Amino acid sequence: MTAADLGALVADIAQEAGELARSRRAEGVALAATKSTMADIVTEADREVEQLIRDRLRSERPDDGFLGEETGAERGSSGYTWVVDPIDGTVNYAYGIPGYSVSVAVVEGEPEFERWRGVAAAVCAPALGELFTAVRGEGAWHDGTRLAVTTDTPAGALLGTGFGYDPATHDGDLATVRRVMSMARDVRRMGSAAIDLAYVAAGRLDGFFERGLNAWDFAAGALLVQEAGGAVSRLDLDASRPMLIAGGLDVHDRLRRLVTQSGA
Repeated sequence: MTAADLGALVADIAQEAGELARSRRAEGVALAATKSTMADIVTEADREVEQLIRDRLRSERPDDGFLGEETGAERGSSGYTWVVDPIDGTVNYAYGIPGYSVSVAVVEGEPEFERWRGVAAAVCAPALGELFTAVRGEGAWHDGTRLAVTTDTPAGALLGTGFGYDPATHDGDLATVRRVMSMARDVRRMGSAAIDLAYVAAGRLDGFFERGLNAWDFAAGALLVQEAGGAVSRLDLDASRPMLIAGGLDVHDRLRRLVTQSGA
């Protein structure tokens, strides 16, 4: 398969998975478990959506690896790995807030951000009726329109962020917000990192920062931002909660300086 072929498959799988998530939400949400804290929930739909994606890949890409939020890692032999968050924004999903998404990416190399090369990605927000896609070297797209990050923020940068589920981390997250407000027009906290990153790619946000994200939270969104002309970095890799920052080149660099200075 070419990168474009993989891009078409990623988009198709993300849309099918998104439709399953949307239909299950309409039927009512059943909580399956909590994870790191009581606020960190998983629904039956998370597991069902991830299983749908795994079944598609076993049929169409059986030699590829897999890294998913709900079912973990499985090494493949092809050199490609699918990095999947079946429902990013599960709390939004459980509460009936439409800001949730299915995030699907295929990467080449080891499934670690600093060691992989993104090949194709899709973020499907089914309750919002939106699909964002990217293929390496071919740009990022939404409804036939090529995406581009913002390059000029004369009124200050509109930034997205998120907080960890553990209350013990909230003071540090809020300290980081205070630090970056010196460059911000305002801050949005929408509850799905994949959507936040898609919005950066689309110029709806100027930048994004968040600690403690996992690979499946940002794999697709990172390629969207990069293919839209932006930059994505992780800082403090030795920490328990590395920082991810993304944005147009200027916003990315300013965020990097402020977050580094904050020590948060």
